[in-house]
Amino acid sequence: MSDYVLTCCSTADMPSEYFHKREIPYVCFHYRMQGREYLDDLGQTISFANFYARIAAGAMPTTSQVNVGEFINFFEPYLKSGKDILHITLSTGLSGVYNSACIAREGLLQEYPSRKILLVDSLGASSGYGLLVDLAADLRDQGATLEEVYTWVEENKLKIHHWFFSTDLTHYKRGGRISIGTALVGNLLNICPLLNMNNKGQLIPRLKVRGKKQVITKLVQMMEVHAQKGLAYAGKCFVSHAACAEDARQVAAFVERKFPNLNGPVLINSVGAVIGSHTGPGTVALFFLGDQRGS
Repeated sequence: MSDYVLTCCSTADMPSEYFHKREIPYVCFHYRMQGREYLDDLGQTISFANFYARIAAGAMPTTSQVNVGEFINFFEPYLKSGKDILHITLSTGLSGVYNSACIAREGLLQEYPSRKILLVDSLGASSGYGLLVDLAADLRDQGATLEEVYTWVEENKLKIHHWFFSTDLTHYKRGGRISIGTALVGNLLNICPLLNMNNKGQLIPRLKVRGKKQVITKLVQMMEVHAQKGLAYAGKCFVSHAACAEDARQVAAFVERKFPNLNGPVLINSVGAVIGSHTGPGTVALFFLGDQRGS
């Protein structure tokens, strides 16, 4: 058994069963919808189908990050039990949660000066952030020390590629990711923007592609261009989706045909409630290990 615990936030968008099986505790973000506040508990309180159905019916959820007090309550039991902590957070390009974790760490280390709390800004989101946590868990399970896992994650986090598209631009317009004019024209002409995450952990529109079939093709082409060893890529690949499972299955099947050396089948997850509050339904994202992400 390891002398440290690997932890993350719910916005890594992996199933709760996955985190339980891999022994990765997670702390929940929050979202508010239709006058009530909920924990981002990975679909346990409100199913993903119900969540996205409410958005489709007009609900406009808002989100809030893990605060300092919640981090203290989350971290302290592990410190009391003699465990050190490696916590990986959602990208600072999207949230201030890393800063909250830092403040909590400073307070806790005054009380537990012999313990270690190492924090990593993932510069990632959703199941791309989840893929980084998964690879860190693999190293932990192979016997790597706290410092070895921390160093590997810091050195490799910008090699986790996030490429995604959306067939519904409403929430991207709302969040300022694209302009109102672009959203109106895009919806009218069936244009699906292809976006990725840059080296600052920010979402950047890259291409405008007309039609779902074409954007799926272009999405997988980006993996061919950027994946380690190209078509000989032998790492893991995750896909996440916001209420468009069939589109996600098409992407996964295409990737599995194109990349025969994958480390296992493509893992398909749902985009969680916090990330999904900003994307809305219709988003499909592809995550893999590749070259160093640029600006």
